[in-house]
Amino acid sequence: MTFEEIQKLIKQVNQSNITKLNLDFDGGHIDIDKKQAVASSGTVAVAAKPAESISTPAKISLPQIKAPLVGIVYLQANPDKPQYKKVGDHVAKGDVVCVIEAMKMMTEVKSNVSGTISEILVTNEEVVEYDQPLFTVTPD
Repeated sequence: MTFEEIQKLIKQVNQSNITKLNLDFDGGHIDIDKKQAVASSGTVAVAAKPAESISTPAKISLPQIKAPLVGIVYLQANPDKPQYKKVGDHVAKGDVVCVIEAMKMMTEVKSNVSGTISEILVTNEEVVEYDQPLFTVTPD
């Protein structure tokens, strides 16, 4: 959706009886709430988010690689090495995608699906919970 199309949408919502609009589109999300965001001038404020920061039903249905245990996730073998997998990298079933440290033991997390890494849901050295999604994979 282009900036001009967003402006046109805002004008149409502003001139209509619509009070709330949530719109997911390829590349982002728009949330318009007239009741909550009307400024003193009568204009509507809009919150637009990039696609990476929202969860859409299509993303939820994609396979995820989840944490097999509680611990600290490491996305690279050590600070001098590159990341195991990045967004856009192909992953085969059984490939190591990260390591989780728990009680001084390192456990390799392996992919349970073949495809392309579409999203990394954690940051390096983040504490993760059991069964927490770590990666989203678009299957082959």
